Amino acid sequence: MRAVVFDKAGGPEVLRLAEIEPPEPAAGEVRVAVRAAGLNRADLLQRLGLYPAPAGARSDVLGLEFAGEVERTGPGSRAWKIGDRVMAITSGAAQAELCICHERMLLPIPAKLSFEEAAAVPEAFITAHDALFRLGGLGVGEAVLIHAAGSGVGTAAIQLARAASCLTIGTSRTPAKIERARPLGLDHGLVVAGGQFSKRVLELTAGHGVAVAADFVGAAYLEENLDALAQGGRLVVIGLLGGARGEVDLGRLLSRRLQIAGTTLRGRPLEEKIAATQAFAREGLPLLERGRVRPVVDRVFPLAQVRAAHELLGKNEVFGKLVLRF
Repeated sequence: MRAVVFDKAGGPEVLRLAEIEPPEPAAGEVRVAVRAAGLNRADLLQRLGLYPAPAGARSDVLGLEFAGEVERTGPGSRAWKIGDRVMAITSGAAQAELCICHERMLLPIPAKLSFEEAAAVPEAFITAHDALFRLGGLGVGEAVLIHAAGSGVGTAAIQLARAASCLTIGTSRTPAKIERARPLGLDHGLVVAGGQFSKRVLELTAGHGVAVAADFVGAAYLEENLDALAQGGRLVVIGLLGGARGEVDLGRLLSRRLQIAGTTLRGRPLEEKIAATQAFAREGLPLLERGRVRPVVDRVFPLAQVRAAHELLGKNEVFGKLVLRF
């Protein structure tokens, strides 16, 4: 089968399409014929040698999410039948013509979605749902701050929060991305200059602050995020684009009853990833089926143009997701 592989760390030029042996599904697993695969920043980091694959996953084949059709089932697997349209996150090797996944990690693709649209769903929406509602405890009608509003996770988080009648405040370094995010349910968009945004967030919330802040930047935004939180507010760190080390005044956490949580999906134990997937299946998938939320696909690339897709994603000019078509 064809797959996107790389033999050494480096730029997009190290990527190539190669024929590799197809994986065989074990007990409780399903093999999916991949029709489209989402491209994520984690793929860029893995290609650069900065984000190693977790134990048990192939280190030379990229891909964290896919959409396709069930092609084979492993021993004891009864949840899906051959030909079912499915999508999922996986620990790796999704950018291949055949991909293995545990049957409880799979989600049905809503009838209205194409494979390309479906491939943009799992990583963005499961991450956003898990960060906002499971880790952040976001409640109906609360205020939420979503950084990187034009990213795949950001666009998903805005829509999920809006569906919960939350006040949505989003940030970006690009005014155009703020404008494109408004139709998704962004109430207030802030173009961040100099890393400062908390004062405006407090103004927009009548001085109360937000219940939850979903952050992709890390250390560079740490102080401002804490200043923007309401009493008892929760900061959920999803990414570290602005650095991994920062200082925290623990006294402020105590006096204002603040909480800080960090999250990644890829390295979690299987049962935890299944729990996050099934929580989204219960609460988020019906929104997709009814069209209340939707995947945002910036551009679809043929698999042979994977290098060009990596180059574009690395420029930070993408709104939503890039998808590879098989």
